[in-house]
Amino acid sequence: MNVDPTTVPTTVTVEDSDADTTYPLWRDVLREGRPVARLEDPVGTFHLAARTTDGRLVGVVRFSPASCPWRPEAGAPWQLRGMATDAAVRGGGAGRALVAEGLARVGAAGGDLVWCDARVAAVGFYERMGFAVVTEEFDKPEGGPHRGMVVDLSSGAAAAS
Repeated sequence: MNVDPTTVPTTVTVEDSDADTTYPLWRDVLREGRPVARLEDPVGTFHLAARTTDGRLVGVVRFSPASCPWRPEAGAPWQLRGMATDAAVRGGGAGRALVAEGLARVGAAGGDLVWCDARVAAVGFYERMGFAVVTEEFDKPEGGPHRGMVVDLSSGAAAAS
């Protein structure tokens, strides 16, 4: 029997990480292996990594305090950036686990809004996580078509983990 690996649930552990650990997967998934200059992490930034039970890194994400270009009135906004999951486990829950943990941590730190530039192909994923589209499609030269998305943490709109 052939099983599509993207539909099989993946057991992962989400852990604190750092840019050096998360960068290679981010680069390989989001920039197709092209070297890209890494961004400086603003104060308060945290990186999360999802690992399988055998320790393999299969997902990464970064959250940073950052003003939201579409919600300037937000009191404590954060940006989700660099979300990437290994294609071999995509659809198995690693991405959901990363975003749920990140939203919980941002909320616990007093954040009231999380925003992101979502690849058009990932908009449905973020909508299932409680985000709403707030922009028309726009092109990012290094990453193709995107949509601006936000999730309001102060209203409890974020998806439960």
